[in-house]
Amino acid sequence: MALVCGLILNAFGNALTIVSSCGSGIWTAAAVNINKLLGFNLGLLIFTFGIINAITNQVLLRRIDIPRFVEEIIFISGFSYFINIFTRLFTTLGWENSAIWIRIPMSLIGVMCFCTAISLYQRANLFMHPNDDTTNILRFKFLNGSAILSQLIDMIPPIIIIIVCSIPLGQVYSVGVGTIFSVICNGIIIQNADKLVFPSLKHNKNINEQLQNKRE
Repeated sequence: MALVCGLILNAFGNALTIVSSCGSGIWTAAAVNINKLLGFNLGLLIFTFGIINAITNQVLLRRIDIPRFVEEIIFISGFSYFINIFTRLFTTLGWENSAIWIRIPMSLIGVMCFCTAISLYQRANLFMHPNDDTTNILRFKFLNGSAILSQLIDMIPPIIIIIVCSIPLGQVYSVGVGTIFSVICNGIIIQNADKLVFPSLKHNKNINEQLQNKRE
């Protein structure tokens, strides 16, 4: 249940940030800037980022976990599907043409939605977006459970990509109020959502570690 809610809420929140045009999540913004610089398909870039994240997770775990890799690829596919549905819906409703004082809160609400979603399916720890699995691994394997530090470290690569692309482009794309809010508040929102949204749902990392140890 938490997995399904998290998947749909994540897509809903990301679609809000896209339609608002007031700043996307930092990884989406990095993909947009590569798209502007090199002309690569945006959807393909986002999918490629997911593949890279999934491979990174195997490295961080220091072992090959094929089921985990496959699950993350499946999640990316479902995630993309729901984003397209919500984006088309919001566009049909004309939300992208709303006044700026409506679109800015829309973007901020979108960030809060996808951060809450991350909290839900990280605690369920079944299927999740490979990038969110990266932050989950960093959080519990290396950073003593700090959602804030794991989010900040995860944002370093896309920030570098955006800076590098901005040099030949002469400007930065898809970075706005929502992006800045996301960079500063992602970890804080996730950490608080862990306590406030379905607080009975706990991280099952210990169970997973026991299962992993049995496999090894």
